Amino acid sequence: MLRPKLPDIPTLPTTTVTPQQVQAPAPSASRPVAPYVGVGVGAVAAVVVVGIVLTALLAAVAISAVSVAIAAVVLRSLVANAHKH
Repeated sequence: MLRPKLPDIPTLPTTTVTPQQVQAPAPSASRPVAPYVGVGVGAVAAVVVVGIVLTALLAAVAISAVSVAIAAVVLRSLVANAHKH
């Protein structure tokens, strides 16, 4: 899959700091969320399209099965009537 290239977090110059002032920067604050939202929307759209296609195929198979069953019943009744006469 294509992944967006995220910018590198700039490094701060090293200085002597007391332990009370050391704070880790929030990694999610500098990264944009927009590229991930676009990938999520594409994935959801793909799942919806695949679901619609599979549902249509299942409906087509069910309709074909019903029509074959009806044709079999009609042919069986015609053959049974032909043997009686």
